[in-house]
Amino acid sequence: MKKLVCLALILALVLAAPAAMAEKDNWLHLFLKADPETLDVQMTTDSYMLPLNCFDRLVETDTVDGVAQLVPGLADSWEVSEDGLTYTFHLHEGVTFQNGDPFTADDVVYTVNRMMAPATAAKNTDIYDKLVGAMDVLNGEAETVEGVKALDDLTVEFTLVEPYAPFLSGCLATPAGSIFNRESTEGVDDFGVNPNVCFGTGPFQVTEWTLGSRVTIKANPNYFKGAPAIDGITYDIVPDADTQRMMFERGDVDVFNFDYAESQLQWFLDNGYKDQIVAGRRAGTDFIMFNTAIEPLNDVNVRKALQMAVDRQAMLDALYGGEGSLLNAFIPAGVISHNDAAPEIPYDPEQAKAMLAEAGYSNGFDMEFAVASDAPTALNVCTIVASYFQQIGVNAQIKQIDAASYYDIRRDGELPAYYGLWSADFNDPDNFLYTFFSRKNTVGRSVNYNNDEIMDLLDAARVMVDNDERMAAYQKIDDAVVHQDAVTLPLYQRNHLFCLNPRVQGFKVAWNGWNDMSFYTISLAD
Repeated sequence: MKKLVCLALILALVLAAPAAMAEKDNWLHLFLKADPETLDVQMTTDSYMLPLNCFDRLVETDTVDGVAQLVPGLADSWEVSEDGLTYTFHLHEGVTFQNGDPFTADDVVYTVNRMMAPATAAKNTDIYDKLVGAMDVLNGEAETVEGVKALDDLTVEFTLVEPYAPFLSGCLATPAGSIFNRESTEGVDDFGVNPNVCFGTGPFQVTEWTLGSRVTIKANPNYFKGAPAIDGITYDIVPDADTQRMMFERGDVDVFNFDYAESQLQWFLDNGYKDQIVAGRRAGTDFIMFNTAIEPLNDVNVRKALQMAVDRQAMLDALYGGEGSLLNAFIPAGVISHNDAAPEIPYDPEQAKAMLAEAGYSNGFDMEFAVASDAPTALNVCTIVASYFQQIGVNAQIKQIDAASYYDIRRDGELPAYYGLWSADFNDPDNFLYTFFSRKNTVGRSVNYNNDEIMDLLDAARVMVDNDERMAAYQKIDDAVVHQDAVTLPLYQRNHLFCLNPRVQGFKVAWNGWNDMSFYTISLAD
């Protein structure tokens, strides 16, 4: 009887043992908060985890010696004409898609035409709309994009309507620039949802997708840069933060992403995981934006007073344990043209009160922060900033709006002050400054900026061929929107934190600090 009891106890212990005690496999185990939107990168603007691991681009952005740089991808080399209009790419020989088809220049041409075809209804047409004839295709006036040509199987040429300085980084090196296989993609109706027809050239291939449960991607043994060191990756769909943590504790997950569960950080710090936490700088800016069309935010001195009213370091410490650095420019560190020497935005509530009095608001005023109802981070930040404003006599009420209405109101230019976070889609200041302060975008972002000199310079900088001239222009623009015109208050630049299972080797935070990243460099210790 005692033997039976002992055997039962042993069996119970084995069944209850955490996965970390089980024999280790050579698969990387991760979690996602929700299913990917689609496997078709042309049909999404924010679901890039799978494309970054399963597809390649002509040019890639990677961190080299601590600096984000353009590096060869499917193209070994390229030349740009002196006028900045023609880009010629020399493709890597011997690349194959995951189904064995050879990769050629025709696949690049197909990818561009598929993106611009009205029938595709793609969401990323802006990356190719600068090509000659691209808008004609999008508008149904032509069948093919004139500005992309296969000169031979391993040479492809792009021709732009006018120079666009960020074309390499901002168009071709973005996830949306992933190259598709004409043979396996053309005419396929379920390309975005069926792993069996989703073939790229990347280091991993999607082999299984069970909605609400798991996505599996398997190593591509024929990858042209060399097969991955791991057998593949599983992504379990786990929306609950506590469940995510328990899975990591058991060893069911190898990488804990704190962006998916910020509330768990303190638990990890308190429970012996501090040495397993790694940080990467996020090439992004947390900011407060002022709508300059709304009184009294239309007064630059009022905006400057509000800038000085906020203790940004205290906010960074309270919200993120100091993991990050203050920003005095809108373009963050890690993005070219960031100005390390930008003047400091001081925390000086007494001077802020004096400036309000000079502007005619010695008794303060009422204002609003707009917050989308599904944005808890924005609510926390705006609540804290409102408390600082209260200390200088400004009564900032927080108005929560359902998400759909929030973006509709913002598009119409009528959103009051709001919190935002912008992380680099690509390594160029155009991605930050043109997005918010150009004539094309300033109303749609509810900034309503009206400095004609700076807005002219924003348009001119996009077509400058001289890179030194461009960088100087963007630093002038940045200084104007932050210091001269005080249209925005940069808060801080956060670190992106992860906790790693000790067996994970070669982990690299993406150059821009995104959640979506390549895991090609990962290996797993025995």
